[in-house]
Amino acid sequence: MPNHDLSASQLTSSLAKVNNDTGRVAFCGPYVLSAITGHKVTTIEDLIRDGRHLPSGSKSAVKGTYTEEVGAALAHFGYQMALKESFLDRAKKERPTLWQWMQKPRNAWAHYILAIHKGKEGHWILVKGVKMCDTFTEGKWTFVCDGPHRGCRIMEIFEVRKNYDA
Repeated sequence: MPNHDLSASQLTSSLAKVNNDTGRVAFCGPYVLSAITGHKVTTIEDLIRDGRHLPSGSKSAVKGTYTEEVGAALAHFGYQMALKESFLDRAKKERPTLWQWMQKPRNAWAHYILAIHKGKEGHWILVKGVKMCDTFTEGKWTFVCDGPHRGCRIMEIFEVRKNYDA
């Protein structure tokens, strides 16, 4: 992978706002990664495109990121992403909603990336404490209770932490 500047990656108790510098709509994977790392969406998209081995100079929007791509991008910036729970073995209606999951104990200092159902598609959202961030909030942090996804069903939950061993 290319040598992207890691100086913007820092562990902080504050919530980083997404820096969408693309001049267009960006999608959920790059949004979530920008909110965690503090890097610009263009930097995140370049990194994902490099991992996809697209032709040099390709600047197409990054749509539909896979778990492996999100994990690899986080690892590049010094984070680790660990699967905490998967509900893929359950029928969609039997999976917990975001609001149900928020009622359970969890680490208030960790970032959680949730793969949720949004219509017929999957969608990434980021939760830290009682706030969430994604494309629907335009990269701004909002309280989950006020957010657009309270009733969405969760497919998988990943915990993200800074990797101090690297």
